[in-house]
Amino acid sequence: MTLDPIGIIRSCFGEKFATPRQPGLCPAAWGELVFHPPFRSREAIRGIDGFSHIWIIFGFHQSDNSDWNPTVRPPRLGGNQRIGVFASRSTYRPNPIGLSLVSLEAIDLDDPDSPVLKLAGLDLIDGTPVYDVKPYLPYAESIPAASAGFASGEIPRLNVAIHPSATRHFNSLPQRARNLITQALALDPRPAVQTQDSDRIFGACLCGHNVQFTVNQNTCQILSVTRQEQTDY
Repeated sequence: MTLDPIGIIRSCFGEKFATPRQPGLCPAAWGELVFHPPFRSREAIRGIDGFSHIWIIFGFHQSDNSDWNPTVRPPRLGGNQRIGVFASRSTYRPNPIGLSLVSLEAIDLDDPDSPVLKLAGLDLIDGTPVYDVKPYLPYAESIPAASAGFASGEIPRLNVAIHPSATRHFNSLPQRARNLITQALALDPRPAVQTQDSDRIFGACLCGHNVQFTVNQNTCQILSVTRQEQTDY
């Protein structure tokens, strides 16, 4: 079976680092699904405007899955404990396919590449290939009593502070971009093996900006925010 991408994601997340590991963790996150011809059809999305959320079936296009392993080390377990790959949402899978539940904010019919689906709460990086879209059915797919195994419980979050040297640039960003940066960094994007290095400076590509930060104990401090390139965000 051969799968052809029906479109591509344009996202506020420029790289894997600092992109949330699950959808919905950064409510301020935004992006859009741009369909490829011949799937760029208003008829193909007729009725989708009646749904508040949709499933995105996508490909982990930046993961090397040529030599997959039956076990992985989930960040949720500190990167020290192995579990089965099929008991995880790791990107390193036999078939690099992902599933993400996102909010459908709007449908842009005026864009030159219309129809374009405007998305929120996504966990997808810029350039992600999309293979299918399906509507979310809350009465059929919501299970309040479901158990979450090793991933149960609240996700710990860092406090986020702005260094005085970064305040002016950070405050010049649109409110949604500031919210997104704060929410993404609060999830502590550092690899588990580097969480003890309080002096290291990290950089994340968020909203078309390079955001440099450090983490000391339970506080993430943003050191600088510099534009990387001109974007449409």
